[in-house]
Amino acid sequence: MKKGVITNRNKFILGPSGSGKSFFTNHLVRQYYEQGTHILLIDTGNSYKGLCELINFKTKGNDGIYMTYTEENPITFNPFYTDDGVFDIEKRESIKTLILTLWKREDEAPKRAEEVALSNAVSLYLEKLKSDDTLTPCFNTFYEFVLEEYSLILKGKKVREKDFDLDNFLNVLEPYYKGGEYDFLLNSDKQLDLLQKRFIVFELDNIKDNKVLFPIVTLIIMETFINKMRRLKGIRKMILLEEAWKAIAKDSMAEYLKYLFKTVRKFFGEAVVVTQEVEDIISSQIVKESIINNSDCKILLDQRKYLNKFDSIQELLGLTDKEKSQILSINQANHPGRKYKEVWIGLGGTQSAVYATEVSLEEYYTYTTEESEKLELFRLAEKLNGNIEQAISELARSKREDS
Repeated sequence: MKKGVITNRNKFILGPSGSGKSFFTNHLVRQYYEQGTHILLIDTGNSYKGLCELINFKTKGNDGIYMTYTEENPITFNPFYTDDGVFDIEKRESIKTLILTLWKREDEAPKRAEEVALSNAVSLYLEKLKSDDTLTPCFNTFYEFVLEEYSLILKGKKVREKDFDLDNFLNVLEPYYKGGEYDFLLNSDKQLDLLQKRFIVFELDNIKDNKVLFPIVTLIIMETFINKMRRLKGIRKMILLEEAWKAIAKDSMAEYLKYLFKTVRKFFGEAVVVTQEVEDIISSQIVKESIINNSDCKILLDQRKYLNKFDSIQELLGLTDKEKSQILSINQANHPGRKYKEVWIGLGGTQSAVYATEVSLEEYYTYTTEESEKLELFRLAEKLNGNIEQAISELARSKREDS
């Protein structure tokens, strides 16, 4: 950044399954954490559980927060709550984007009149919050405000149904209102105090196939990061989206994604997208415009599985022939006596090289995403009364002795 090689810190990481993508990313975020960065990860595969548990143990539970979604204990939010009662432009826009996501189908773009009506409803509700101390900020009271007061305002303005269908709006949003199927989601009475937590993982594997919950929960988690972004002055921040980016890569979210990727730079922050689905990135114009064009650091792992598609990847990422040669050389001549995987890092289209991700056995067992190895580690930690640091040390020592 200081030398002008890059203009933003955003990163785009691409690697097929088994290429060492999550392992490399664990190594990356651990070093960021040790340098004081606030990190928020949205994952769908338990890739960061080991590192998160270690941080939680070493900080005596004050950091390394691992949140997962279950039916018994779902992740809940209150997008209408702020600590200081201030609703700036970014906060208003995020509320509007959230409600649009609830209201409109993925293939259904809102009309301009609908966007205006929704913006007015949100603004008027927030104004009422300021003047009415008895009003509890939450989705329930917003819904009631639209049902009662805002409906009268629309009638007074003689807004036509074809411009804004209020009955349809209320009907579609009813599942999130009290008594509805998802009434727990946006009416939390516990305000998540994550502002000062530096390592937070939201694990959404249980709802990744839920077309209703997954995009909404992802969006609200991103709002948690934007709150950090705005309020933590002079502190580096990172949001990392594994496959969760697909939940929000749709037409109605395009502007929000562009906003996030462009704005994060101004707040000493960065957005990182990690993916293995090459078809998704090739076919999505939104990904190209919002994510790739605003990520000056591109990181690719072993691309041999994508060899017959690499010309498309090269064109999409704007890689030179020299960069292509570097990438296709990954893991082709590794040292036989050492255990590592190579990774290509390109900066701003002007600097690039292939590096090795080589770690100690202790680091290996912290980062591993192999199910059998993770189970072995957590079982040993359980026997040691939850001391995962000791479990990592003992496991590494026993493996050294075996070899």
